[in-house]
Amino acid sequence: QVQLVESGGGSVHAGGSLRLSCAASGRSMSVMAWFRHAPGTEREFVAAIRQSGGTTYYADSAKGRSTISRDNAKNTVWLQMDSLRPEGTTVYYCAADPCGRTKSRYAYKYWGQGTQVTVSS
Repeated sequence: QVQLVESGGGSVHAGGSLRLSCAASGRSMSVMAWFRHAPGTEREFVAAIRQSGGTTYYADSAKGRSTISRDNAKNTVWLQMDSLRPEGTTVYYCAADPCGRTKSRYAYKYWGQGTQVTVSS
């Protein structure tokens, strides 16, 4: 049984940093990714990373302020977020094993339960 468990969310002031983590169990994941979902909006892609070669992908909004990394031996992925802004207040979801477009939420088979990030001004 595949499970993705996120942690690391919380509250931070604007300009601060948070590091989210996602641990996968059940089997290794070729691609692990982060999405975010605010109320009233569609779930949107943030970043992804491949197991083989470590190729990374970022949404334009995340480039320069977020870094995705992974430890294949631990089947864990992290998202380091810096210079956070109040509009970054949302729930972040870990996803894995896409079938299709890496940046598409419809492609992912496995999802975590989400972790809340709150950025105050």
